[in-house]
Amino acid sequence: MTLHLPDAHGALRAYEPRTEPLALTPGAPLTSRTVFSAAHVVADPYADTTPDSPAAVDWDATLAFRRHLWAHGLGVAEAMDTAQRGMGLDWAGAAELIRRSAAEAKAAGGRIACGVGTDQLTGGPATVAEVRAAYEEQLAVVEESGAQAILMASRALAATAQGPEDYLEVYGHLLRQAAEPVILHWLGPMFDPALEGYWGSSGLDAATDTFLDVIAAHPDKVDGIKVSLLDARREVDLRRRLPKGVRCYTGDDFHYPELIAGDEQGFSHALLGIFDPLGPLAAEAVRVLDTGDTDGFRALLDPTVELSRHLFQAPTRFYKTGVVFLAWLAGHQSHFTMVGGLQSARSLPHLARAYELADGLGLFPDPKLAEDRMRSLLRLYGVTP
Repeated sequence: MTLHLPDAHGALRAYEPRTEPLALTPGAPLTSRTVFSAAHVVADPYADTTPDSPAAVDWDATLAFRRHLWAHGLGVAEAMDTAQRGMGLDWAGAAELIRRSAAEAKAAGGRIACGVGTDQLTGGPATVAEVRAAYEEQLAVVEESGAQAILMASRALAATAQGPEDYLEVYGHLLRQAAEPVILHWLGPMFDPALEGYWGSSGLDAATDTFLDVIAAHPDKVDGIKVSLLDARREVDLRRRLPKGVRCYTGDDFHYPELIAGDEQGFSHALLGIFDPLGPLAAEAVRVLDTGDTDGFRALLDPTVELSRHLFQAPTRFYKTGVVFLAWLAGHQSHFTMVGGLQSARSLPHLARAYELADGLGLFPDPKLAEDRMRSLLRLYGVTP
């Protein structure tokens, strides 16, 4: 049955929803690439909260979504920016999420890596010593949970550091004490404006040199790097300069098919927010790549880029709204409510286009449910669907 969806100019256009989903079922473990999905959290829609109050999480639905990702062979990157870290989910909520998800990963036999940051520092400017101590506190929580650590970029360090030497000191200290190799995370300012000038310079060439200096000093403590700069050429250049044995996990939600496929000199693994809504399809594509069929991999994954670029369009940090919206349409949660009220961060035309693109890809296990939920949203906005 035809839906009438609003476009960016306020006009309604006719759209015929898909009637059959893309047939995707859990399969063999992934072998040629290590692939993490940065997973979202499901809010408790019945909690009496405000945007300024601590997050109220629906733990059952949140953990069920992680089991869904593990069932398809993906790892879970937990308590990252996709989980609204620093945008509705505070450190207390993140710590609880880490503990619960790590325990669930053990029970399910799933791979998990968790974000280590400094977001408990909320009282104004911090010293370098305070930033280091905050990182240490969070690293202890992740290691005690049994999960791999991801050292996330720190707003507090970006605000405090006087130059590259402060980054070298803080990260060197953390890497020396890390029990197991970690993933280093470089999140660009398009995802978080507070991270402008990270690694001690607004010039990416100088920042890259400092980043590589950190790794070169402790290559045995760095499993890999996660790069989220939305610059494919820079990622390729960076991965070619990594010490042997240090992986590159692409965080580029604009160019991931080509970066994962790689070239004659190497490839990127993946740690991506877009693999939250694309989970089963992404896993199927990597299984095809596992057979050596790069063309088949690209044939499956290339058509998803338009959806990803739409969800991650500027202001990029609000991509989480589209991710949760698609999880609701797909039936992974019963509502379109987000911690911090972030469901209001994208317009109805933006959401309508996300629905259209995802439906066209066959991402919804039950297309009729997705259609009905899209109709209910349109009515809520006063549109006769």
